[in-house]
Amino acid sequence: MNPKSTTRNKPAQKKTTSTQTAKTARKTPTAPTGTRILRTARGLLSQLWHGVVKVIADLYFFSENWLLEAKHAQYGLAVTRIVVGFVGIGLLLTNFNARLYTFGEGSAWNGELAEPVSDFPSIWLFSLFHNVADSAALFTLCYILLGILAVIIMLGWRTRIMLPIYLIFWVSFVEVNDGAGDQGDNAYRIFLIALLFADTSMRLSLDARRRARPLEVAKPWWQRKLAGERLLPAELTNLAHNIVLIVLTFQVSAIYVSGALYKAGGTPWSEGWAVYDPLHVAQFSTWPELADLLTVWGPGVAAVSWGSIILQMAFPFMLLRRGTRVVALFGILSFHIGIGVLMGLPWFSLTMIAVDAIFIRDESWKKLGTAFTRTWASTSSTSSTRTGE
Repeated sequence: MNPKSTTRNKPAQKKTTSTQTAKTARKTPTAPTGTRILRTARGLLSQLWHGVVKVIADLYFFSENWLLEAKHAQYGLAVTRIVVGFVGIGLLLTNFNARLYTFGEGSAWNGELAEPVSDFPSIWLFSLFHNVADSAALFTLCYILLGILAVIIMLGWRTRIMLPIYLIFWVSFVEVNDGAGDQGDNAYRIFLIALLFADTSMRLSLDARRRARPLEVAKPWWQRKLAGERLLPAELTNLAHNIVLIVLTFQVSAIYVSGALYKAGGTPWSEGWAVYDPLHVAQFSTWPELADLLTVWGPGVAAVSWGSIILQMAFPFMLLRRGTRVVALFGILSFHIGIGVLMGLPWFSLTMIAVDAIFIRDESWKKLGTAFTRTWASTSSTSSTRTGE
């Protein structure tokens, strides 16, 4: 066969093939419009279903890993424990001179020693302070013992054992005179109950130093447990610890959001002059001169009044991203400092700040601790040099 003729026939073959393909395509029946819509909808629903399943699966595995893999906010909860202990010490010290009049035998005038308003004094577990309230010596002894427990909590010594005892003593103390308590005491008690189920002494505590020591296997099992050996499975303690973080986050958010909604419904807040009044009432204003200085500019008063509502309302959502979380924490810290200093509520403010500490990352706490240690070391070396000179 002549190769040239074969080469000449190839274009003709291609034309024939393309013509046949076009005819076949014209002969293929087209699906009805309704069928195509159903197929498209079925495909979209299938993709949507797979997407939803994937999101649920990812959320499940993320939650499982976050809850069980490790204990989070170790430094944050340690700071919470320290500040909670400090608040207890501060409350007891500032009320020491008035302890008998407010809670002891001198409080008989309000009738609660004879007929308690609260149900706690009738529960034997919380009845200690009520039973000794008519004895100045015994009440003072229990009062001092409660202060010692607060110091122990602050230092983090045998926290798992001491924290429940401290909670029982504290509830027994504050419920002697129901009229002397406020919402800060309620928040303090709620936070203490939650902290029972977390490991708040993993960092910055005497317990952490004890656990860091090597365990002697030859010792009896109970001595090893007291020395820091694990008593429960890690997954179980991790779960309880991390659920406490969720509970505290919800509780703090509920306090802030409910407070914002309550404020928004009031005329003083909606009109922007609510901050002015408490700062000029003798019962609340601890620094009249400073209050006058801060409220002299009307637009500033309105900005603070409205800004506090916006900050409290948006606080839970601002925690979701680091940038907004930093703004929220600085804002809420300033908010509590203002309440504590200008309105004479330092212990309530410190109680809320204590729990807000869990929202700061452990890395940030480590950096802060390193900077503090470096500054302390340099200050000590400088003072030693001056002493030597």
